[in-house]
Amino acid sequence: MNLGQEVRKIRSKNAGPFWLTIDIFCHDKSNFQNIKKRLNTHVIAQLFQIDVLQILRFDIEALNVIKFSFPRPHIQGNANDTDMHGASYATLVEELLLD
Repeated sequence: MNLGQEVRKIRSKNAGPFWLTIDIFCHDKSNFQNIKKRLNTHVIAQLFQIDVLQILRFDIEALNVIKFSFPRPHIQGNANDTDMHGASYATLVEELLLD
Protein backbone atom coordinates (compact mmCIF):
# COMPACT_ATOMS: atom_id res chain seq x y z
CA MET A 1 0.00 0.00 0.00
CA ASN A 2 1.43 3.41 -0.92
CA LEU A 3 1.46 6.42 1.40
CA GLY A 4 -1.39 8.12 -0.45
CA GLN A 5 -3.64 5.16 0.37
CA GLU A 6 -2.66 5.20 4.06
CA VAL A 7 -3.51 8.84 4.82
CA ARG A 8 -6.43 11.19 4.28
CA LYS A 9 -4.69 13.58 1.88
CA ILE A 10 -1.28 14.74 0.66
CA ARG A 11 -0.93 18.29 -0.63
CA SER A 12 2.02 20.22 -1.98
CA LYS A 13 2.21 23.93 -2.70
CA ASN A 14 4.38 27.00 -2.79
CA ALA A 15 5.75 28.39 0.41
CA GLY A 16 6.86 31.55 -1.36
CA PRO A 17 8.94 31.79 -4.55
CA PHE A 18 11.92 29.98 -3.02
CA TRP A 19 10.36 27.15 -0.99
CA LEU A 20 7.88 24.27 -1.36
CA THR A 21 5.83 22.60 1.33
CA ILE A 22 4.24 19.16 1.48
CA ASP A 23 1.44 18.46 3.95
CA ILE A 24 0.45 14.91 4.87
CA PHE A 25 -2.96 14.85 6.53
CA CYS A 26 -3.49 11.71 8.62
CA HIS A 27 -6.88 10.22 9.45
CA ASP A 28 -6.51 10.37 13.22
CA LYS A 29 -3.98 10.36 16.06
CA SER A 30 -3.20 6.66 15.68
CA ASN A 31 -2.63 7.01 11.91
CA PHE A 32 -0.47 10.09 12.56
CA GLN A 33 1.74 8.23 15.08
CA ASN A 34 2.10 5.27 12.72
CA ILE A 35 3.09 7.35 9.70
CA LYS A 36 5.35 9.61 11.80
CA LYS A 37 7.38 6.59 12.93
CA ARG A 38 7.62 5.07 9.46
CA LEU A 39 8.23 8.16 7.31
CA ASN A 40 11.89 9.07 7.53
CA THR A 41 13.00 12.51 6.36
CA HIS A 42 15.83 10.83 4.42
CA VAL A 43 13.19 9.21 2.18
CA ILE A 44 11.88 12.66 1.21
CA ALA A 45 15.44 13.88 0.60
CA GLN A 46 16.14 10.94 -1.70
CA LEU A 47 12.85 11.35 -3.54
CA PHE A 48 13.56 14.98 -4.40
CA GLN A 49 17.34 14.56 -4.65
CA ILE A 50 18.16 17.18 -2.04
CA ASP A 51 20.37 17.23 1.03
CA VAL A 52 18.44 16.08 4.10
CA LEU A 53 19.82 19.11 5.97
CA GLN A 54 17.82 21.39 3.66
CA ILE A 55 14.51 19.86 4.76
CA LEU A 56 12.46 21.29 7.58
CA ARG A 57 10.08 18.76 9.16
CA PHE A 58 7.14 19.63 11.37
CA ASP A 59 5.13 16.91 13.13
CA ILE A 60 1.97 18.77 14.10
CA GLU A 61 0.25 16.38 16.49
CA ALA A 62 -2.70 18.68 17.29
CA LEU A 63 -3.70 18.57 13.60
CA ASN A 64 -2.47 15.05 12.75
CA VAL A 65 -0.29 16.57 10.03
CA ILE A 66 3.30 15.94 8.97
CA LYS A 67 4.78 18.84 7.03
CA PHE A 68 7.99 19.05 5.01
CA SER A 69 9.39 22.30 3.64
CA PHE A 70 12.45 22.63 1.42
CA PRO A 71 13.98 24.96 -1.16
CA ARG A 72 12.53 24.82 -4.66
CA PRO A 73 14.92 23.39 -7.26
CA HIS A 74 14.39 26.60 -9.27
CA ILE A 75 12.95 29.94 -8.23
CA GLN A 76 9.22 30.12 -8.99
CA GLY A 77 8.65 31.41 -12.51
CA ASN A 78 12.21 30.71 -13.66
CA ALA A 79 12.46 29.29 -17.20
CA ASN A 80 13.53 25.95 -15.66
CA ASP A 81 10.61 25.83 -13.21
CA THR A 82 8.41 22.92 -14.28
CA ASP A 83 5.72 23.42 -11.63
CA MET A 84 4.85 27.05 -10.96
CA HIS A 85 2.51 26.21 -8.05
CA GLY A 86 4.37 23.22 -6.58
CA ALA A 87 1.26 21.03 -6.84
CA SER A 88 2.82 18.03 -8.62
CA TYR A 89 5.22 17.18 -5.79
CA ALA A 90 2.36 15.63 -3.80
CA THR A 91 1.87 12.95 -6.46
CA LEU A 92 5.41 11.67 -5.96
CA VAL A 93 4.95 11.51 -2.18
CA GLU A 94 1.62 9.68 -2.59
CA GLU A 95 3.43 6.86 -4.40
CA LEU A 96 5.97 6.21 -1.62
CA LEU A 97 6.00 2.75 -0.10
CA LEU A 98 6.88 2.78 3.59
CA ASP A 99 8.33 -0.10 5.61
